[in-house]
Parts: sequence; structure tokens; C-alpha cells
Amino acid sequence: MRCKTWIKHLNFIFILLILFSLLLMAQSSFVLPLDDDIIQYAAAPKDDPIARLQEQINKGEVQLEFVQPQGYLLSVLKQLRVPLSSQVLVFSKTSFQQHLISPDAPRALYFNDNVYIGWVQGGDLLEASSVDPEKGAMFYTLDQKKSVTPKFVRREECIQCHASPNTLGVPGHIVRSVYPDRQGIPQLQAGSFRTDDTSPFKERWGGWYVTGTHGSQRHMGNIMVTDKEHPDNLDLDKGANVTNLWRLVDLSPYAGHHSDIVALMVLEHQTRMHNLLTRVNWETRMAISQQEAMNRALDLPPGQWSDATRRRVNGTVESMLKYMLFSEETKLLEPVKGTSGFEEEFVKTGPRDRNGRSLRDFDLKTRLFRYPCSFLIYSQAFDALPKPAQDQVYRRLWGILTGQEQSKDFASLNRSDREAICQILLDTKQNLPDYWKSDQKTSLALSNHPAAQ
Repeated sequence: MRCKTWIKHLNFIFILLILFSLLLMAQSSFVLPLDDDIIQYAAAPKDDPIARLQEQINKGEVQLEFVQPQGYLLSVLKQLRVPLSSQVLVFSKTSFQQHLISPDAPRALYFNDNVYIGWVQGGDLLEASSVDPEKGAMFYTLDQKKSVTPKFVRREECIQCHASPNTLGVPGHIVRSVYPDRQGIPQLQAGSFRTDDTSPFKERWGGWYVTGTHGSQRHMGNIMVTDKEHPDNLDLDKGANVTNLWRLVDLSPYAGHHSDIVALMVLEHQTRMHNLLTRVNWETRMAISQQEAMNRALDLPPGQWSDATRRRVNGTVESMLKYMLFSEETKLLEPVKGTSGFEEEFVKTGPRDRNGRSLRDFDLKTRLFRYPCSFLIYSQAFDALPKPAQDQVYRRLWGILTGQEQSKDFASLNRSDREAICQILLDTKQNLPDYWKSDQKTSLALSNHPAAQ
């Protein structure tokens, strides 16, 4: 009898040790496993705009037009509803077609809320990626040879660079700023910067062309290293407030003639926001799976969560929430203005509340957006967050916007910001929890906000 009891206890302890080890491995590994049974990144995407376009091409419902010198570019942009005004130009050799990229032949990038397209002058391939709500960034190329049935080919080798700590450990996108020489080669001994809306203005866009005005603020765009002994010794004034690139590069082969500063700022924001959404999705799904396995092993009720699991999910949600509400955004010291018309096109596509306000409205005087809450709250990636994560986002967001949450992490949001964001979401965001939807309750909560006393 005692022997059986000891064997039972040893088995119990062995199971605990295995589960505890798995939990520690999951928490200590920042780059999440792409082949996890819950993730299965290599499997076919479930809701990917480029995969959907390919299906339409295969069925004959869509025909891509091939027009030189851009090949399939303009037709792909049209089918995926990617605005030409979003064009930004990067001349640093930081792409897999880098042998064709230089300051004289920059790579052109175009984007909307879910899709990124890259075109390289003289390139054999059109580069493409899109965001699957559950799997994150999916990478493709399209052969730039005229074909009856053009085919986007999935390229998993892209994740060698696009699934790293720089992308928050999930398949994602990154905007880098480097010190490029006259050939576009990054002088990495001087370092580089991953840029988003928290980055100092002076560290942004090294290796990029930038068109637009920004006053006395300085960035690293439009200039190259001339002193390789001191590559970080740049004359930033030379690249400032450039509104016409023709004196720097021949733009005649390109679909557009701009590398818009506002488009660059939006690109920076949304790439990191997409990565955060994927990270929260994957972390939560893996945490749920591991918790369920532990519950089965310990004969615990389904749905019961340990404190460690709860902290894991809530912690990653909190990181996303701070970024989503621009809590650490670098303030603009002077107004910023683009050149391509991107601002006007971007604003038109957003839902508006009863007062005509939208989360896509720009400020561009002291910050990027007038109402500091990411427009990607409307994305499929946000709506695909597992329920425990989404519930936590909504609970925290409600507390912050109604003033019940007074953490210093959100001190940048004044009462006017919180009230506007709250009303915009109430009028435009579908499937909000019921506790958001009582106008009387919302008004009472906002009136009790400490700033209103």
C-alpha cells in the first residue's frame, strides 16, 4: 500500500516538475515557438488579404495588369486598396534584394492597415506581407514576369529576420534607422535604432528618404555617412525639411515621387502595434493551452487559472495597452506636414462618431494623432484576440478612459482625451462589453473623473 502511495506521489511530483519546466521555458523564451501546436505558423493562413487575393486570381475573378517599369505593382496596390500616397523610400541595404538597393535606387514601400508591399527597381520579385489576425505577419513574393496566372509564393525564410526580439518575438515588421554610407551599406559599428512613435525624432529614418516639413526638429533621413571613422557624425541640417527629392534621386521609374514624413510616422506606429497584437494573441493562446494541460494533470476544474497564468496574460496586455494609448509617445516640438496627400487619404477611411471625430484624425502639432488611441483597435487582429485578453483590454481601457485608473503610465491622457476616445469608441466600435454601453453610466463615470472636480 505504501509503495503504491509513494509511486502516486512521485508521479504527481514528476508531472508538476514537467509542467513547471514548460511554464518557465515559455516565460523565459522571448521568441515564441512558431511550431507550437497552438500556433502552427507554417499552416495555411486563415484570414490573410494576400491569400484571399491569390484565391481570386486562381478562380479568374481578378486579373493583375503588368505594366512596365513597375510590373504588377500598380495593379496589386489597386486590388489590395493600398494608397499610392503611402509610398516611402528606403535606400539602406536592409532587404533580401539589397544588391539592387542604393541611394540611387531606393526600395519603395506601400502600406495600408493590413498589407505591406515592397518594390525594388529592376527586381525580379515584388515583395509582399500581410497580417493574418491569428498568425501575424505572412510573407510573400510575386514574380515580376508577365504570367497568365501570377502567383504569390509564401516565403517562410523571411522570418529569419522578421521573427526576433526586434519584432517582439513573433513574425512581424520593423522600421529600422541606420547610419548608411554612399552605397547604402549600414555602418553597424555606430549602432542602429528600431523606430516607432516612442523614438526620439533625431534617431528616426536613417537610410530613408523623407519628404515633408518639421521645423527645427531634426532626423537622420536624406543623408549619408561621409566619415566612416565617425559615422554618427552627421550633418542633420542637410536632410531637414526636404519637400522635393528630385535633387537627391531620379524618381522617374517610381510610381510616386514622395517619401512622406506622415506616412513614415504612421508606418512606424502600426508595425509595432501589429507586432504587439500578435504577441498578445500568441501568449494568451499558449498560456491557455498550458493551463488546461496543467488542470488536466492535476484534476482541476476546466477554466481555473493560476496566478502565474493570469500575470502572464495581463502583463502582455498591459504592454500593448500602453502603446495603444501612446503613453510613451515622443512629443513633437513643432508641426509636421507631409507632401503626398497621405494625410487626407488616411483620414477619409476611418469611422466617425456623432460629432464627426475619428481615431484617424491627425494632430501633427504636438503628437501624431488628435485622439491618442490606435486606429488598429478596429482591425481584425484586435477582434481576433482570445477572449481573456480582449476582456482584460476592455476592462483596463474602461477604467483608464473613465478616470477610475490613475496610474502614471497613462498620465499623458488628459480628461478631454479620455472623454473623446471613450465617446468615439462607443459610437464606432462594435461588440463593446455591455458595461460600456450605458450613456448614463458613461456620463457619470466621466463626471467623477478627478480632473473634473
